[in-house]
Parts: sequence; structure tokens; C-alpha cells
Amino acid sequence: MPSMSFVLGNTFAGPAVSVSLGIDPGLNRTGYAVIVRTARGLRLKEGGVLRSTKGLSLAERVKELGSELRNVIEEFRPDGMAVEQLFSHSAHVKTAILMAHARGALLYAAADAGIPVVNYTPTQVKRLLTGSGRASKEQMQLAITRELGLSAVPEPNDVADACAIALCQLHSRQVDLATA
Repeated sequence: MPSMSFVLGNTFAGPAVSVSLGIDPGLNRTGYAVIVRTARGLRLKEGGVLRSTKGLSLAERVKELGSELRNVIEEFRPDGMAVEQLFSHSAHVKTAILMAHARGALLYAAADAGIPVVNYTPTQVKRLLTGSGRASKEQMQLAITRELGLSAVPEPNDVADACAIALCQLHSRQVDLATA
């Protein structure tokens, strides 16, 4: 019988991972979070912001982001990467295009390192962590601090958002029915 699989929790879930790299993409600032599954639960290993230099050409800024992400990947060796799906209102087309360039560099760095990537929309992230796709920023922050056992919300917001995205990957599973 051929192997069948289905996804629990999220339609974009990939294979189970122990170290997830969450990414909140942006051209000026890209938040990242490395979350590790341990015997004692989930733990934030590192969170930070990748920045591109204003004043450089778009090509140079995109290259900077890709290079910085490669450094993070080399240091932490994640099993998977979760990225916030591009979302934009029609009034902000230029912003969406610039963010798409940044996402491209980030996705290339992951693919080049052989890291599987999953994408989550903001609504999916909110729904998975709080039960509501319309959760407030405060509800999301509470969920992140509770899940990771933190005393304070990770800052800046880019890092907190990256934590939420990584948590989604760690909570999502792909189940192979042939081995289940």
C-alpha cells in the first residue's frame, strides 16, 4: 500500500522538527527566533533582528539579509524554517514588493542550506497559538511568553512575531499513515 500522509493543525506543516528558525521578514528589519524542543519543553535559544543598510542598492540590501541569515543558520543548524507569508493591502503595493525581495533572499539562504521551509499566514499563526485568527497583539504576546516560559515578551516586535512563527512549526506535524 502506498504511503499516505496528512497534516494536523496546519495545512502548511512539514515534517516534525526539534530546532525551528522562525522568520518575520522585512527589508529594513527581519526578526528571527531559534526555538529548540527539549525534554523540558520548548526553549528560546536566540532571538534577534537582521538589518539591511539604508542607502545601499536594493541588490546589496537583499544580499546583506541573505548573508546574515546564513550566519544564523550555520550557528544554530535548524531542522526547519518557518516564515510569515507575504501579506499586504492594495494600498501598500511598493511595501509588498520590497518585502518579497527580502523573502526571496531569506528563502534562498534556507534552500541553499537544505533546510525545509513552511509558510504561515498571520491568521494561521494567531489561530494556532490562541485559538482565534483575530487575536490581539496582547493575546499573542501572552501566548508566546507562556509557551516559552519567558518572564517578558521578546523585543522588538519582530522577534516576538518570529517566535510565534517558529512555535507554529514546532506545534504542527505531518503524520505518515504508513508508520502511524
